[in-house]
Amino acid sequence: MTILGAKAKAIRETKAKHPDWTDGQITDKLIAYYSEQAHSSAQRATTLAHVTGRGLPTDEEQSLRGSSLAQAIEEDRAAGLIPFYVLATSGTTPHCAFDNLTELGAICQAEELWLHVDAAYAGSAFICPEFRHWMAGVECVDSFNFNPHKWLLVNFDCSALWLKDMSLISQALDYNCPIIRPNPDSGEAMPDFRVHFRLSHLFDFAVVSFVLLTVLFPLPFICPFLPASACPVDSITRSHWAGAVAP
Repeated sequence: MTILGAKAKAIRETKAKHPDWTDGQITDKLIAYYSEQAHSSAQRATTLAHVTGRGLPTDEEQSLRGSSLAQAIEEDRAAGLIPFYVLATSGTTPHCAFDNLTELGAICQAEELWLHVDAAYAGSAFICPEFRHWMAGVECVDSFNFNPHKWLLVNFDCSALWLKDMSLISQALDYNCPIIRPNPDSGEAMPDFRVHFRLSHLFDFAVVSFVLLTVLFPLPFICPFLPASACPVDSITRSHWAGAVAP
């Protein structure tokens, strides 16, 4: 979904510079980057978005570094392409490697590229302070995704997505159906039913909230007849991560 928001943003910005270019011509030039260690969903995302994707080589620790990204951007701009999106991974599936967000973030800000972080595998571990150094540079990202059902005690499936500017996604996916508008003849937009309790995606917010309340607060707060002994969520997550991540 984030790549669609980045694509729509890139098309708008490019058309402002080249009004004679069509959306199709711009789309043919768009290119997204991701690590060679990234999940296969990165390739599927570029396919679904009808843009070119390029896997970049990593260092000896399987981490995508800024030098690799900078070289790719220089090569592709010289070839007439338009870099617009970078997918960084925090906790790759093959090696639990972490791309260097500090280096990638600086380049993405300078080049005006969308930086998305896929932390589906490792994101839950960031609730533990001793693992948060892997998040260095996260202040530069435009979107961040992780799966609470992995090590955060939430039932499958639950995916959490943070967006720096949610309007970019809404604009990219906006569709006004005349029969749902309050007045079909008016220019008024249709109601945003996505924020409605019953129409939200399986109401994941409630599922996550109940888990966090149960684990973070004394159990009698949730259920008075249960004992007061409650285990902090960070110690539970820490036990899962013992030996999984190098110190």
